[in-house]
Amino acid sequence: MKLKILQILLVFVLVLGFALPASKFFLKANENLEEICQIDKLDKDCESLSATDCRQLLEKCEIYFQEKSDKIAEDIGKTEAEKKTLKNQISVLSGKITKLNYQIDQNNIMIRDLGLQINDTQGSIDKTTLKIEESKSQLAEVLREVYEQDQKSTIEILIGNEKLSDFFDNLTALESLNEKNQQLLEDIKNLKNSLEDQKKSLGDEEGQLESTVKLQILQKAENDKNKKDQEYFLKLTEAEYQKYLKEKTEVEKQTAEIRSRIFALIGVAKAPSFGEAVELAKYVEKSTGVRAAFLLAIISQESAIGRNVGQCVLTDLKTGDGKKLSSGDLAIRVMKPTRDVSPFLELTSSLGRDPYNTPVSCWIPMYSKGSPYGWGGAMGPAQFIPSTWNLYADKLKTLLGLFADPWAIKDSFTAAGLFLADLGASAQTSAKESSAASRYYGGSSGYTAGVKARATCIQSFIDNGTMSSNCQDMIF
Repeated sequence: MKLKILQILLVFVLVLGFALPASKFFLKANENLEEICQIDKLDKDCESLSATDCRQLLEKCEIYFQEKSDKIAEDIGKTEAEKKTLKNQISVLSGKITKLNYQIDQNNIMIRDLGLQINDTQGSIDKTTLKIEESKSQLAEVLREVYEQDQKSTIEILIGNEKLSDFFDNLTALESLNEKNQQLLEDIKNLKNSLEDQKKSLGDEEGQLESTVKLQILQKAENDKNKKDQEYFLKLTEAEYQKYLKEKTEVEKQTAEIRSRIFALIGVAKAPSFGEAVELAKYVEKSTGVRAAFLLAIISQESAIGRNVGQCVLTDLKTGDGKKLSSGDLAIRVMKPTRDVSPFLELTSSLGRDPYNTPVSCWIPMYSKGSPYGWGGAMGPAQFIPSTWNLYADKLKTLLGLFADPWAIKDSFTAAGLFLADLGASAQTSAKESSAASRYYGGSSGYTAGVKARATCIQSFIDNGTMSSNCQDMIF
């Protein structure tokens, strides 16, 4: 950690072009940075330290809180993944429970249907049993008649009233009826056996379904329990997630307050030196992710790093016309009335500035088919138009800890960094930076090429501490 701070200080020495005095403030390795870096304590400690020592302490605390913020962000990412997993598991379990409910309902309906079939089959068995008994009785009667006929002697037959032929016909009929009854009885018995087999099969199927339902009810109970467990863990995870979010917000607030104090210690004037501008751009890079060289190239292209913040002032609120500062001549289209005049008046009023004596950019004459288009009205080193500045007012107040001023070098650098980050420049790729530069200006390949050339020169200076004569002519 100490080595990192020394490396940062050495870079500052190269950029600013002067040697920092030896610091009298050193942190011990075992000191509690969480306690040391509390804002109230930092303010108190800085009262007894030199500006250099105070700044070194603030930088160390800034690194500490940034690392803490990164760790919390990592924990938030893990917690979000856990939440997603738990939600997926709950969703799967809910699906299983719903499916089991349908299956249990379906099986219960089938069990009731089987019960009805079993009752019907039992009724058929009971009827068949009665038929069997009736057939047995009929068969017994036939057998009795056959037996009685068999018992008659030849004399009884011969002396009887009935004819011999009738006797034999009756006997033949009885024997035939006996055979039919026996066959009918056998068929009925087979029917009864079949019905009993059917009843047994239905009973077995009913038993299997009842066992299945019992198993499904157990599975549902287990899934219900698992779902409740997952929901409980999800609540714990959500509470932990909200705790991390709160911690991250608090740490980011502390980091922003420390950075605002570092900005205050930099002491940048209205038109900063190149070294001061580089140093400030590096701090903005920490909070926005926009490469310092690229940011400074934009500011250089827009206002020569704050040396030219506008050559016109607004005079007519209705038309948006104004005058040139150098000559007092009429300057048309200084500010778009329907878009920028109202926010411009609100901003200058909040800052205590005279809106009729506050410099803004003049209109760059552009025509399409003989008609003028475009407006001036850009403010400060970063050349924001009032309506766009309004979009970043709240973010700037949070980051800087004060109401931002577009004509203040520190505020304008930070605003430009936020805007460029939203335009994609925080990716720090050539394509994203080119696109951001073009959109920053409103779409111009010439503007983009100029920004890229300046960024290359500035990056060379940051890396090597030197700049070619061609680059110096371009930047200065």
